[in-house]
Amino acid sequence: MIPPEQPQQQLQPPPPAPPNHVVTTIENLPAEGSGGGSGSLSASSRAGVRQRIRKVLNREMLISVALGQVLSLLICGIGLTSKYLSEDFHANTPVFQSFLNYILLFLVYTTTLAVRQGEENLLAILRRRWWKYMILGLIDLEANYLVVKAYQYTTLTSIQLLDCFVIPVVILLSWFFLLIRYKAVHFIGIVVCILGMGCMVGADVLVGRHQGAGENKLVGDLLVLGGATLYGISNVWEEYIIRTLSRVEFLGMIGLFGAFFSGIQLAIMEHKELLKVPWDWQIGLLYVGFSACMFGLYSFMPVVIKKTSATSVNLSLLTADLYSLFCGLFLFHYKHEEPKVARRQPQLSLHGIFVLSSGRSVLLSDPKILRSTEQRLQ
Repeated sequence: MIPPEQPQQQLQPPPPAPPNHVVTTIENLPAEGSGGGSGSLSASSRAGVRQRIRKVLNREMLISVALGQVLSLLICGIGLTSKYLSEDFHANTPVFQSFLNYILLFLVYTTTLAVRQGEENLLAILRRRWWKYMILGLIDLEANYLVVKAYQYTTLTSIQLLDCFVIPVVILLSWFFLLIRYKAVHFIGIVVCILGMGCMVGADVLVGRHQGAGENKLVGDLLVLGGATLYGISNVWEEYIIRTLSRVEFLGMIGLFGAFFSGIQLAIMEHKELLKVPWDWQIGLLYVGFSACMFGLYSFMPVVIKKTSATSVNLSLLTADLYSLFCGLFLFHYKHEEPKVARRQPQLSLHGIFVLSSGRSVLLSDPKILRSTEQRLQ
């Protein structure tokens, strides 16, 4: 007798065969000689490059670059008007030129603070932080004085190139006071830039000795380096205030204390020089142009610093050196008769600039800056 389970076993379907993974893998691979693998890899790499370019060349970055070029043109205008006043009209009045700018800042921004209510009022700010803004006003005034004074001793191109010293100053101060961290490559760029500036100073001294003005060239270069150092301090302090307080407060207090101290310095040091100025419409127009460029620079720079940083702004301002070089060649007819050491300066400076601006190496500010800011401002 047949057991009842056997028919059920015969009716069961055979188990499915395991998939041939080797065949499946081989079928998915492109045929030899078709170039599909290399083509897909190159296409993916091209797509990755495009994405990186789009990330770098975004709208915010292009706006920052454009704003930086506006600042560069304003700095070039400041240099041109100062050089014309010094060389063509013998109007050596650096303090008076700064005084005009501070008066404009006072009229626009300090009066704005005066009409505000509450904690943002001018008197409330003075009660809490008057001595800090007083120091900042003195630093900013003397930075302007040293750089404008240097136009009496050296060339427009030398001043603009040596003014790049503000970049390493800003980077170092940002590291210690704003707690911004940079990679080692940035410090290599700083060293290269400083070597380039050393070449420029040496070239100015050598050329000046041939022309009988070596000491004057050296004095002018030292004045620029001193002014660049003070500018670096002022720019880092400016970024600190803008990020933690407000742009109007910074400009209003700079206008107040800058006008006060420049008026005192003008009465002591330059009242005789001001009387010697041969006033006419051309000189008046140059003073107006200088004041307009300075006021635009002061009003515009906090906007760009808030979008980027003080370091990025000063890197963008390096194009002002190129504008000033062309102006020196075509307007003031500077001749390129420099020793071999001067030929190294553009190469070293450009290499340092590329190293400083390479990659996204700047890290975000340490969160402790927010807490320390509140404690310092109380």
